[in-house]
Amino acid sequence: MAATANLLAGRRILVTGAARGLGLAFVSAIAEAGATVAMADILQEQLQQSVAALTQRGLKVASFAVDLADPVSIKACAAQATEWLGGLDGLVNNAAITNSGGKTSEQLEIDMWDRVMDVNVRGTWLMTNACLPGLRASGRGAVVNLSSDTPLWGAPNLLAYVASKSAVIGMTRSLARELGGDNITVNAVAPGLTLVEATEYVPRERHQIYHDRRAIQRDQMPEDVCGAVLFALSDMSRFFTGQVMAVNGGFVLN
Repeated sequence: MAATANLLAGRRILVTGAARGLGLAFVSAIAEAGATVAMADILQEQLQQSVAALTQRGLKVASFAVDLADPVSIKACAAQATEWLGGLDGLVNNAAITNSGGKTSEQLEIDMWDRVMDVNVRGTWLMTNACLPGLRASGRGAVVNLSSDTPLWGAPNLLAYVASKSAVIGMTRSLARELGGDNITVNAVAPGLTLVEATEYVPRERHQIYHDRRAIQRDQMPEDVCGAVLFALSDMSRFFTGQVMAVNGGFVLN
């Protein structure tokens, strides 16, 4: 992404769910755009490998442990990352779990529902809160919440995940109004079905539906989502807040 080489020069960004998939793609793009990135994940072994690979490329990154189901872990991660970064200009709430796939509403277990909500909704809320002191001090703070296009079209047999990502959209809009006075922008990115590890469980038929009904008929790759995240973190979006950017090749026209 040569065109974005200095877009985030000097920025200090925390990305959750950064060990693999979309999160790792975001970190790579953000660091290539000139930022220093704190990478947080529960998958410590994979996170260390990813940090090592990015460091070898000359990118400024470091790893931090976080369990978004644990409020204590969230606070510790935010504090440690902000200290290492020397402040905080941006937060990308990317970490989430999807484990409720393939089951109807009646088959979905309460424990799984609660687990998805604890990580995807409560975890996003608490991580944002934990980062607010740093984002306020920045004077140009930006929060990017990863939603999904699944609540925009009502994906079936994925109820807990869809409900959680719908909640993220509502939270984004509410927080945008709460935090506007602090010059903090809050936006959501809603990707379509993207080819990463986390979508390997998705039946081939669902992949085909996305492919065939997109305005741009090809597979969606992690790199396709990075531009929206970079924009939302940059000075280009300082008057852009409370919005949902559906990045899905025209599968859903939001």
